Amino acid sequence: MCEVVSPGTERLGRARKMAVYAREDGPQLWLVNPVARTLEVYPMAEGRWLLLATHEGSALVRAEPFDAVELDLTPLWGEGG
Repeated sequence: MCEVVSPGTERLGRARKMAVYAREDGPQLWLVNPVARTLEVYPMAEGRWLLLATHEGSALVRAEPFDAVELDLTPLWGEGG
């Protein structure tokens, strides 16, 4: 699952939606914050989200469940790539 957060939706995404995704047994959660230019990767571990990594800026990322592919974050921020 992927959730895009913004200053207006971050609290909702983190508080309510993360709980819903956990209840529905989502195996992975990514939080994308275009303002902070971050990608947070959370796997589900024993019924809770575990922050595995925070990637930022123009990082090249390999993150589950798409770790076979290198993802360039730059286009997520509306820049070249």
